[in-house]
Amino acid sequence: MPVDGHRHIRIARPSRDLEAAERFWVAGLGLSVVYRAEGGTEPGEHDLLMLGWPEASWHLELVHEAARPVTPRPTEEDLLVVYLDEPVPDELVARLEEHGGKRVPSPNPYWNEWGVTVEDPDGYRLVLCRRGWSNA
Repeated sequence: MPVDGHRHIRIARPSRDLEAAERFWVAGLGLSVVYRAEGGTEPGEHDLLMLGWPEASWHLELVHEAARPVTPRPTEEDLLVVYLDEPVPDELVARLEEHGGKRVPSPNPYWNEWGVTVEDPDGYRLVLCRRGWSNA
């Protein structure tokens, strides 16, 4: 099977609190719940939350295992960048903050000039970039 630009991408990471993460990503950013599964309390069983836009060729997978929780260890360079190709709406940033996000400065001046950086409830960073992007 070839690996090319038509393949779906999954971005997976742990979460301390899937409900808080869902509020941020769904009510804040506007992603949809693509899939949800509840695990159990035994080691290896985990709760799963998949988020994305129905037409996107990627999704964000968040997992929490109650029996052996993995503490998220994001760095200031762990970014999910959304290229808006227009100014970042103040209402969107406010909505993200209302739903558990925290606006933070980036150590990279590029992101401060071209976008807004918001930490999600687990400390991972979302950058809303006013520039456009294409791999073509």
